Amino acid sequence: MSGLHRDAVSRYLAWAKLHSNARFNLAASGVMDYPLAELPVQMKDLEIGGTGPYGFKPLTERLAAKAGVPEECIVSTFGTSMANFLALTALVHRGDEVLVERPTYDPLLTILDYIGARVCRFERPAVKGFRIDLGELESKITRETRLITLCNLHNPSGALTDDDTLRWVGELAGKVGAKVLIDEVYLETLFDQPWRSGFHLGPNFVITSSLTKAYGLSGIRCGWILAQPKLVERMWQIVDFTYGSPVHPAELMSVIALDNLGRIRDRARALLEPNRALMNQFLANHPVLECEPSRFGTTVFPRLNTGNATDFATLLREKYETSVVPGEFFEQPQYLRIGFCGDTEMLRAGLERIGSALETLRQTDSPRQNVLR
Repeated sequence: MSGLHRDAVSRYLAWAKLHSNARFNLAASGVMDYPLAELPVQMKDLEIGGTGPYGFKPLTERLAAKAGVPEECIVSTFGTSMANFLALTALVHRGDEVLVERPTYDPLLTILDYIGARVCRFERPAVKGFRIDLGELESKITRETRLITLCNLHNPSGALTDDDTLRWVGELAGKVGAKVLIDEVYLETLFDQPWRSGFHLGPNFVITSSLTKAYGLSGIRCGWILAQPKLVERMWQIVDFTYGSPVHPAELMSVIALDNLGRIRDRARALLEPNRALMNQFLANHPVLECEPSRFGTTVFPRLNTGNATDFATLLREKYETSVVPGEFFEQPQYLRIGFCGDTEMLRAGLERIGSALETLRQTDSPRQNVLR
């Protein structure tokens, strides 16, 4: 473990676990929990032990069929979080140069800090809808670059990166012998489009994902990595000296969930469609929150055009019983990440409270603005 940063910590996850809870929780980014009672599972279907040495074959078979890849390209794991840890630990060594998008999901940076990687950044500008600027990315790649990592859908904005752009990213990486790691956990929410992983775009792509965000199945921790067989072997070796073996009842429940994913997907779609309409109407009615209308995913990432966004998030939680994620956790301190993946009536009430807080902010700022005039 020499050279690792033992004090690495995810400020965002610490905040999310300890301080995000509120009566009206719009900080969440995963679809509300799928009821266990609606899964066709009984105690007789579960066993304590029974997993294979490197993956539970029925689960591997279903994940391979879902992704359209050979079984030897699959690592099953605990959610996308562990998938990202395994993938990055297999791909990156201490001192390696890694290009990471900005803004990005904080734990990715934390893992790279823990490994001791040299992190460089490429921007996803808000003025371009947080889309990847290939020219800017190309200018940041060097002969030392070993990995480019990004999220698709983008976290926190929900922006979609199309296959043509990703293919170019892969070609840019290939010129210097680098891999491309894509966290695709939110891509699962593209319910009305044919799902196809970026893994199919080239041999230097490595993919992480799970059933946690799009389907309300966070509790069973069904995650996976798609990689070339030699990398898969290395990742299973890392499993050996980290958590050793998976939780077999969770594997069995994951198989049942995958066998019934159609009905689970329909429930998630039925929740997200009206919620997205509510969110977009709210943004249209409150231009002080500058943001493109949501088209994909479970969150929006608006810029607060007045006041201090971190203070505003604190006001929301303490006075209005509503939580959103301060943009500081995504290195964008004037932004807020707002989730719309919970109960529709809870979302409606939470948005009403954000509107009231915005009015309070407007009234507070008005005297100062008059003086400035």
